Amino acid sequence: MHRAAVLGSPISHSRSPDLHRAAYAELGLDWTYEAIECRDRDFAAFFAGLDEQWRGLSLTMPLKEVVLDVVDDVDERARHVNSANTVWRTADSSTWRATNTDIPGICSALGDVGVDRLERVRILGAGATARSAVAAVADMGATNIVVHARRPEAADEVVRLARDLGCSSHGTDLGVQWGDDDLLISTLPADTAATWAADVDAERIGSTALLDASYHPWPTPLAHAWAHHAPTAPVASGRDMLLWQAVDQVRLMTGAVTEANLARVVQVMRAALSTDGTSP
Repeated sequence: MHRAAVLGSPISHSRSPDLHRAAYAELGLDWTYEAIECRDRDFAAFFAGLDEQWRGLSLTMPLKEVVLDVVDDVDERARHVNSANTVWRTADSSTWRATNTDIPGICSALGDVGVDRLERVRILGAGATARSAVAAVADMGATNIVVHARRPEAADEVVRLARDLGCSSHGTDLGVQWGDDDLLISTLPADTAATWAADVDAERIGSTALLDASYHPWPTPLAHAWAHHAPTAPVASGRDMLLWQAVDQVRLMTGAVTEANLARVVQVMRAALSTDGTSP
């Protein structure tokens, strides 16, 4: 029997076990997947102790940066955004690798609501999810990215990344500002982003799409404001992101997801996430 898990702190609320276990059942795999509390200072020791049963780890905060100094084989994209959320053992069990499936997860979540091309993007927050978001929207053609952050130095890191990826970018504080944007991405806690929600109206939104990485409870104040003032504007949630990054994780960890069974795997994982459960 093979093992996989999601690690982070706090972790008891994670929905990742629901997603992965549903996929394993559909694929006929006798695998286990659990949620394990792990602080940043404990990750290296935990990783060193993994035996041959282990096939993969999903990582959430505060481990997405720590892992880069623990796993030797980290792909270029994860290094570039300074964030990896996925570790898996190669098919021959000889090597552990790390990557970032949040980036394609964001692209797929936006694609689900009909957003497939971008130019001007505004991002609220400057942590690991914001950096992944920058890489995702750059892949989708974004040319201008504004970063709003509590701390100027945090915004500077995300702005540098955006410029490295060929985008015009600048940072500012979390004060509410609106522009002619194709997409607003909030990586903030729902209550923190509520100040933006209070300033929303139809004229400000227009056809701007929203991706709110926070989704418990849903709708967030920001998503509610979008639905009220611009019901036809596309809205994607962190639930969509969570689903798609997990699909890639299952593919990498198990090697059992194929073109033929992908649609069914996505379907059962989406259904597992849609059932009542704990927060994300």
